[in-house]
Amino acid sequence: MDRGYLDLGGPATITIGADNQGETAFGALQAGLDLGYGTSLVFFTWFGFDEMDEVTGDGSAELLDNGSIEITFAYHNGR
Repeated sequence: MDRGYLDLGGPATITIGADNQGETAFGALQAGLDLGYGTSLVFFTWFGFDEMDEVTGDGSAELLDNGSIEITFAYHNGR
């Protein structure tokens, strides 16, 4: 995805909380996250809205050795 799409509704964000909950927003998507934690990896399922359509998915965020974060984000049912 290009940066213009990611920041369509404001800066793209992902918030990872210590309470097994989080949030993400990018493009036209806004979603809540249910989190599971590993040593350097956070797994999540999510539910939200993309252009007013209900959508769900899963993904992960991994802290890499160089200090950056790699995020994998998937929609269920190919959305």
